[in-house]
Amino acid sequence: MPPQQGCNPCLACADRFPVCRAHSLLVSPPSRMARSLYEWLWQHEFWLPPGITWEDMQESEDTHYPQPRDLLLSIPFALILVVVRCAFERAIALPLSTKLGVRDKQRPKAQPNPVLETFYSTRCKNPKEGELLSLAKQCDLPVRKVEKWFRHRRNMDRPSLSKKFSEACWRFTFYIISFFTGLAVLYDKPWLWDHRECWTGYPQQPLQPSLFWYYMLELSFYWSLVFTLPFDVKRKDFKEQIVHHAATIFLISFSYCANYIRIGTLVMVIHDASDCFLEPTKIFNYMKWKRTCDSLFMIFSAVFLISRLVIYPYTVLYNTYYYSMEIFQPFFGYYFVNVLLMILQLLHVFWSCLIIHMVYKFILQGTMDKDMRSDTEESDKDEERDKIREKEKNGITCFSNVTSNGYIQRNGSEPLDNRAHRANGHAKER
Repeated sequence: MPPQQGCNPCLACADRFPVCRAHSLLVSPPSRMARSLYEWLWQHEFWLPPGITWEDMQESEDTHYPQPRDLLLSIPFALILVVVRCAFERAIALPLSTKLGVRDKQRPKAQPNPVLETFYSTRCKNPKEGELLSLAKQCDLPVRKVEKWFRHRRNMDRPSLSKKFSEACWRFTFYIISFFTGLAVLYDKPWLWDHRECWTGYPQQPLQPSLFWYYMLELSFYWSLVFTLPFDVKRKDFKEQIVHHAATIFLISFSYCANYIRIGTLVMVIHDASDCFLEPTKIFNYMKWKRTCDSLFMIFSAVFLISRLVIYPYTVLYNTYYYSMEIFQPFFGYYFVNVLLMILQLLHVFWSCLIIHMVYKFILQGTMDKDMRSDTEESDKDEERDKIREKEKNGITCFSNVTSNGYIQRNGSEPLDNRAHRANGHAKER
């Protein structure tokens, strides 16, 4: 627990010892400020219900409570997980991808061009029309070639299929281990079956070793995801993922310090349940096992929607908003933890909308649409699609054009009057 308030020994003896007074003048202002900030941060009014102080949470030989300093262990554990992940992907996931037929697409490389490369790396990866015209003039190239260069350059930065496969394998392995670890830890706990038990005796609920290690496992994993964010596959919901990781780390850390351990374990198990089906769906998608991928996607959708939109609001949100009020009055920690839980729920709603849209497409088309979160590969066919769209916008159909003489002309063919004259000429020759 945070240390009790007390005087600084150096300041206490400063009037009697000149050396100590000089030391206090040099050292005490920052240390006093840090101490004041530390004492303000750990006020029991922030962390504990009314009427409970840190003195009530003192440990004994047989009773242990969560210690904020324990959270520091998650940082080295996260670094260990990063090392384990690198070894897993190289030794297991990559060879497995080769055996299962996951092949990286051969991508055409962008030709070396210092002007375009400088613009790409310093300003923009997807230039607008005016910027394309300016770059084309600088490089003395057609605009279409500049567009093609940027398309190839963006594809070079996109992760390969084997990298996506390896990342999905690692996350699937962790989520399976974490989910069943959570079930093993909680199956005999009363609050798993009776949610009011989350608040029985709160906050004086002793910390069990199994709960401590389960918390460290989850917190270390999310720290490892933060450490590897610059190197992981970036999807279209990258910003939402950052918000999710930040909210999760804050929630796990705060719930540990405020001894919301019981409600925190429920949150972690609920989240891991659907992730166990998401990652294998990606794996089979990369393997191009279409039917298996579609089946797993439907299972994942059902588990996600039920766990995040039904079980989570009732088991967690309703529990923290209402059941907790049967034990104590609202305080800062009550509001703070509920704000974090609501941020997670908003993300659940956002992802649920994407999933429902994909399920709707699946029902209409009979096949799973591409992951709306994924950053898809660009190809030269995009250029042809752009041409067709431009023609349609200008009122020109892709099958017929009207000439200036009023004759109907098919794309790529001669006017009908010219063909008629030529036909008559052939008839005369015959």
